[in-house]
Amino acid sequence: MNRRELLQTGAIVLATGGTTRWMIGQGSPMNDHAFVPRTNWAKNLHYSTNRVYAPTDAAQVPEIVKANAKLKGLGSRHCFNNIADSTAAQISMREVKGIFIDAAAKTVTVGAGIAYGELAPTLDKAGFALANLASLPHISVGGTIATATHGSGVHNKNLSSAVRALEIVKADGSIVHLSRDHDGDRFRNAVVHLGAIGVVTKVTLDIVPRYDMSQVVYQNLSFNELEHNLETIMASGYSVSLFTDWQKNRVNQVWIKDKATAQKEMPPMFYGATLQKRKMHPIDDHPADACTEQMGTIGPWYLRLPHFKMEFTPSSGEEIQTEYFVARSDGYKAIRAVEKLRDRITPHLFITELRSIAADDLPMSMAYQRDSLAIHFTWKPEPEAVLNVLPDIQKALEPFGARPHWGKVFTTDPAYLHKQYTELNHFRAFTKEMDPTGKFRNAYLDRNIFG
Repeated sequence: MNRRELLQTGAIVLATGGTTRWMIGQGSPMNDHAFVPRTNWAKNLHYSTNRVYAPTDAAQVPEIVKANAKLKGLGSRHCFNNIADSTAAQISMREVKGIFIDAAAKTVTVGAGIAYGELAPTLDKAGFALANLASLPHISVGGTIATATHGSGVHNKNLSSAVRALEIVKADGSIVHLSRDHDGDRFRNAVVHLGAIGVVTKVTLDIVPRYDMSQVVYQNLSFNELEHNLETIMASGYSVSLFTDWQKNRVNQVWIKDKATAQKEMPPMFYGATLQKRKMHPIDDHPADACTEQMGTIGPWYLRLPHFKMEFTPSSGEEIQTEYFVARSDGYKAIRAVEKLRDRITPHLFITELRSIAADDLPMSMAYQRDSLAIHFTWKPEPEAVLNVLPDIQKALEPFGARPHWGKVFTTDPAYLHKQYTELNHFRAFTKEMDPTGKFRNAYLDRNIFG
């Protein structure tokens, strides 16, 4: 990010020691019926309203909230279902940005609309980093935490777990501040909020000292190796991803990302998989230009933790995604249960990714109180075929208490879904406290949370 780009991100503050520097960007007026794309980024969903607000400053949000009887927050549009949809009005937070680094507290406070790929270079220049990132740097902080989106790593919790504090505009337009240090269960329920409690305007995140990383890829790992070595394989780097098309009893690719200070020689074999000497895309027949650098080259954390570069269209582009979380201790059995459906899955699949997520204490997180394995499907844009196969995948994973990713496509029965969240009643009560008239309710919440 160059200086001009930095100034365009809004009001940015860097606080180190006793020095504070303000850099104020040019903002445009708040727009009603703003030009915000009317589909999600993958174009598998068209939103149900053309009434969209696009504030450029958090101070504009309360008046918008008060002026609307029904409203839904909209981030970077990276959800694949109707969680952010509305038949009345939406408020796009994408231009509410800004960065304030508190070096002493080891936190950064950002506008909810800023993307991780916009935040990361500024943090890195100041000597800081985030502990983890998702595979896409394009997603906004506010939207990411709302759905418990994650990266990978046996010791890495989802990105919501880095939240230290939130600023939220409630249904009546009042502003609430909640923090991990002072607000206990109310804070924990507010972090993974599914858009049900209000409009999040600012987020404070934990930060760590900056670090460098390298990334290598191995090809053709037998599923047989996962039976007794899944935990060791997933712990072989700071962040590890396994990609499979479910055919030939194998993981097609193993991506290992690790912290590094110097170039090192990687072993040519990894549990029978072969070290690759060329850059690869997770989908074998896709060009690798969009992917972050591999083959052990060292670079900043934010240019290795994601799979894809900020300046490229992420993943395949037009696609559908689904994802299910099971306890990592059940990971191998769950993988084999899905594999039985391989001939129904593969014709409609770009690729499946297997990732590890450490347990957290956020009640509506898919990894709540259990170390998890996430089984993620990136589907071809074939909605009818995908919806036909999902019930069978979900049935195969039911014995493992599978929890679907809140922001991706699923058809899980609400009665089953509710059993997977032991504190759901507390979350419901909290949403009614924050939004007593149901201003932020929509069809998604009515079915999956209140149904």
